[in-house]
Amino acid sequence: MDLFRTALLCLMLANFRRTLATIDGEWKSATATYSKEKEGSIITGGGCGYGDLHMTDYGKYSAGLSSGLFNRGRSCGGCFELRCVDHILWCLVGSPSIVITATDFCPPNYGLPTEYGGWCNYPREHFLMSESAFAEIAEKQADIVPVQYRRVKCGRKGGIRFTVSGSAYFYEILITNVGSDGEVVAAKIKGSKTGWIPLGRNWGQNWQCNTYLGAQPLSFEVTVSSGITVTSYNAAPANWQFGQTFQGKQF
Repeated sequence: MDLFRTALLCLMLANFRRTLATIDGEWKSATATYSKEKEGSIITGGGCGYGDLHMTDYGKYSAGLSSGLFNRGRSCGGCFELRCVDHILWCLVGSPSIVITATDFCPPNYGLPTEYGGWCNYPREHFLMSESAFAEIAEKQADIVPVQYRRVKCGRKGGIRFTVSGSAYFYEILITNVGSDGEVVAAKIKGSKTGWIPLGRNWGQNWQCNTYLGAQPLSFEVTVSSGITVTSYNAAPANWQFGQTFQGKQF
């Protein structure tokens, strides 16, 4: 019996470790810099289409990803834990970590070497952060610091948000505030008079379809990279208007 209990305990611990690995991932090496533009894309927009990042609650804890991490926009909304390492002069004592959201693309500059200036050149893995977030892990005098990063679950307040824009027969849905993995890999929309309609990725986390959906409640289905799906029924009322944002369920 004791042998059985020991084996069962080992199995439970193994499953627990696998769960932690799925949530936190393994630490990997990269580099990080920060944007010195007070109103740069890290704050006001970016390659994921989120617009004003303070309005979407991503704020200063957002970052642009190099080509090696951006994955053509599929990484948008994903959360990464970062810590400065292996630099006694620039890393803050104790290597404190922060969690950032991928909100932008850091474009390559092949006119500069990857060791100096071309930090976002493929296949280098690099994070372009806001100045205030960078200051929480390293001294601002640094041009570039070595970091370790790992994927983590996104902690979000409230439900997933759906911003509807477009015209009568073209609908673009911006999906923000996504928990769990944060990375939306598939989405669907449904009117009260239609079945489920798959949405195609337009760019970043903007999704589109070409079906008329006016004058009917709208439901949304979101699937993240782990394969988990959440459905928000009748998130938008029948009298919805373009430009409005609606809140659904959360993971």
